[in-house]
Amino acid sequence: MKITAVNVYPLSAPIREPFRFSQARVGTRVALLVEIETDEGIVGWGEGYGPPRLLASVVENYAELLVGADPLAGDAIWEALYNRLRDHGQKGVVIQGLSAVDIALWDIRGKAFGVPVHRLMGGPLRTEVQAYATGLYLKDWDDPAIGLADEAAGYVEEGFKAMKLKVGFGIDHDVQMTDAVRGAIGDHAALMIDANHGYDAVSAIALGRRIEHHRIGWFEEPVPPEDLRGYREVKAALSIPVAGGECEFTRFGFRDILAERMFDVVQPDTCAAGGLTECKKIADMAAAFGVRYVPHVWGTGIAIATALQLLAVVPRNPPGLYPNEPMMEFDQSEHPFRFEVTPRISHRDGIVQVPTGPGLGIEVDRDAVMHYRMG
Repeated sequence: MKITAVNVYPLSAPIREPFRFSQARVGTRVALLVEIETDEGIVGWGEGYGPPRLLASVVENYAELLVGADPLAGDAIWEALYNRLRDHGQKGVVIQGLSAVDIALWDIRGKAFGVPVHRLMGGPLRTEVQAYATGLYLKDWDDPAIGLADEAAGYVEEGFKAMKLKVGFGIDHDVQMTDAVRGAIGDHAALMIDANHGYDAVSAIALGRRIEHHRIGWFEEPVPPEDLRGYREVKAALSIPVAGGECEFTRFGFRDILAERMFDVVQPDTCAAGGLTECKKIADMAAAFGVRYVPHVWGTGIAIATALQLLAVVPRNPPGLYPNEPMMEFDQSEHPFRFEVTPRISHRDGIVQVPTGPGLGIEVDRDAVMHYRMG
């Protein structure tokens, strides 16, 4: 089998109700999809997490190495592509583009052998995953505390046992919103917070101390990703577990983070940190260092299916009858084409099944892809 073509599809669509997190206001959802064709008629799809047009240019740069290559040669291709642009980007959009290619190649391999990706990766260790709802962004409500409380209560009614609140809008504001959400969901649902690196260590610690009594599941990205000393300070000062890593890339980027246990929970995005090939290695490293692994997920159904294939083989941590099972981030914010380009992936009482069809286990609607393609 040989690769015959590499196609890129930057997608975009406005949303009806814009929302904010600590770094930006979101009024448009975007994605970069990659399609790889072969001479045997098998097609693989992948997704990159990052600026679509920039990622598209990276993937197009890789294409001349890919066309004519054997798509079953996974690690060999990954290393060749990584080295192609190694001098210019061991992180960021270069690796995000590589991630999309890698995922598409895994999709081809699964389809070629007629099995889901997780079987080729040695699994499954689990066939279903507990999901937590990502939402609770700041919107243009008259009373944000009421708006967030109502949204959070709705997630509990849907069956979610855990959810994540966006913070980073000022300490007093965040304390008020956390109080409101915890009051709305009760004591039995897990509540995490995510500052999207909106604070320095001093402010993050101050916020954490004021909300520790709410039994926060983790404090995600309390400080900028470059501030690893700040992560250490926050981790040492609070009883709340510290999470991060969606802005880190490859096993090389996570090596010191894991060896020095800077985070309690690492969160590589499979569509950004190096694809399935690399994120399985990061997950194995995390298990070796006793650090929990919960991937970041914020894309289309392709990204969700990819994360589920990986979650099926994330090592148990610690091994035994009662491990800390990884959770699935399940974005509930508005996304016009998340399940237009693929069939809907649903939860039932907060549980999501790992797809069992060949490859990623999903089919892509080409008409929907073309409808949302950027001009």
